[in-house]
Amino acid sequence: MSLAVVDGAGAPVVSIDSLVLRPVSAALSRQGWESLFRLDWTPASAPSGGTAGSVAEFADWAAVRSELDAGELLPDNVVVRCAESADVASVRPAVLSALELVQGWLADDRCEASRLVLVTRGAVAVEPGEDAADLAAAAVWGLVRTAQSENPGRIVLVDIDDENAWKPVITSSEPELAVRAGETFVSRLVRIRPAEAESGSESVSEAPAFGDGPVLVTGASGMLGGLVARHLVARHGVRRLVLASRRGQVGELYDELVGQGAEVTVAACDVADRDAVAALLAEHPVTAVVHTAGVLDDGTIGSLTPDQVDTVFRPKVDAAWHLHELTRESDLTAFVLFSSAAGTLGNPGQGNYAAANAFLDALARHRRAAGLPATSLAWGLWAGGDGMGARLADTGTAGLAPEEGLELFDAVALGADPVVVPMRLDLRAIRELPQIPAVFSGLVRTTARRAAETGLDPAAALRDRLAALPASERSSAVLDVVCTHVAAVLALPGADVVDERRAFTELGFDSLTAVELRNRLNAATGLRLPATLIFDYPTPLDLVGLVVDGLVIEEPGGVAPLLAELSRIEASLASVKPGDDADDQVGARLSALLGAWRDSRADAAESASDDLDDATDDEVFELLGKEFGIS
Repeated sequence: MSLAVVDGAGAPVVSIDSLVLRPVSAALSRQGWESLFRLDWTPASAPSGGTAGSVAEFADWAAVRSELDAGELLPDNVVVRCAESADVASVRPAVLSALELVQGWLADDRCEASRLVLVTRGAVAVEPGEDAADLAAAAVWGLVRTAQSENPGRIVLVDIDDENAWKPVITSSEPELAVRAGETFVSRLVRIRPAEAESGSESVSEAPAFGDGPVLVTGASGMLGGLVARHLVARHGVRRLVLASRRGQVGELYDELVGQGAEVTVAACDVADRDAVAALLAEHPVTAVVHTAGVLDDGTIGSLTPDQVDTVFRPKVDAAWHLHELTRESDLTAFVLFSSAAGTLGNPGQGNYAAANAFLDALARHRRAAGLPATSLAWGLWAGGDGMGARLADTGTAGLAPEEGLELFDAVALGADPVVVPMRLDLRAIRELPQIPAVFSGLVRTTARRAAETGLDPAAALRDRLAALPASERSSAVLDVVCTHVAAVLALPGADVVDERRAFTELGFDSLTAVELRNRLNAATGLRLPATLIFDYPTPLDLVGLVVDGLVIEEPGGVAPLLAELSRIEASLASVKPGDDADDQVGARLSALLGAWRDSRADAAESASDDLDDATDDEVFELLGKEFGIS
């Protein structure tokens, strides 16, 4: 077979001269093959896109606000450094300081024209085995990733290994970068392959060994803790378990495990309390730890409070650190942390949760660098889960069935990677996102390349479409765009079922879906609409006037349609294979067109010059008045 693909404008996207199909082994077709990822740092040979513009450094949000209050304009790039610290006690202060900075930045209209560049040192591990030395900065990255998801294009993260290493990458359009020894890296999600699957084993992986001693499972009263406890007994033959939960109640789980021959201790223990954890481990020395505990307290970046940060940090950050410290001298066979892909992807509405889980990922790397066992599993969405990570559904992820998730647990719990992202991705849904996050671009290259080559800009296409309509019909066309995106956010069948006179809050919008609608409309229109959009303009009909007024619509005969056509020609040229005949024919035609264009402009300029030479003073002033809008 051969294959040719074009886009909606007729521009070539990809061509395949020959396509050969062959059978795939059963091992390679298993879902486990497709659901294991890690975050890789890929060398970037040169900064991608953008221009440097003006740059200035500030200490914190107070310094930025002082500049604004003094009436000064901000530069194109505002650089703020995150204070370095290897002390875990600095995690909360660092995250709260970053939260104050980001909240102030996003809420102040005077920052609209600038980009915030947050610089850290040691927040991410670029090379295998590298330590994420600054655990506080790692947590800050999780928080800011959520701020980036909620406000695309407003904030950049840069991790450096040298004082001024951030300066050469200031031109990049990437949302997050790392610089090591003068080389720039960008983050990309990539698939990983369990060794057993590569060798054609019937199972994704053999079950890892958890030792002969008791295995501690935290968060045992939750769905994931219960699943893991059952799996350790049924699949791994674990015969002694210590199940910890705040209330010490695990329901029928105890009887079920005892009935399978396991010796089970249920302990009421707040793992965020160091003394309580120390007492538990003194009474029950364990040989392995699986930490599944966690809680949610969601809110968009603009609404997050320190209390919400603390609520989420206690069972994640505090508990994990206590378990790390108190078992550091123990001979553990496994130290498995249940993290979330929120820390990697920056789930909208979960900045505190993303920060806490980014800390867990960094802790796993920190332990590995110290020669201690550790694996952080940054889970995606679990089907039928208890809400942990449910926000991932909007980023193109599907739920993992319990048996599927446990199979992935077996594949990587004691694997070579300190941090693994087990999740099911819907790549088709990701391709259809208004803006594909850069972290996914290694998995959906075709779409990213097509957008780059064709130069198709949805906002420009919308302006061209509106320009072709009579002014009286433009509001109706924009209303259709608004309702289309409202339907997409609310998962409705189409724009026609949206009541344009009904309030957004009555339609089912909350603060998080309001942010998603704002981001979709920003991408579709090229505008920078406020996060308070649905509250300032309560109905879709109210919103139309704002969008129409904000768009610069070029009337028929303007240059925009011509530039769009040239972009399509440029994409077609890129698809032509090199060859003497093609090069000569196309080159000759382009040269002729360019010559004709220059001749026509020269003739027009000469004619205008003659007209001006012959014009009276009154005619000259009339011409100038029309040009500059003076009556």
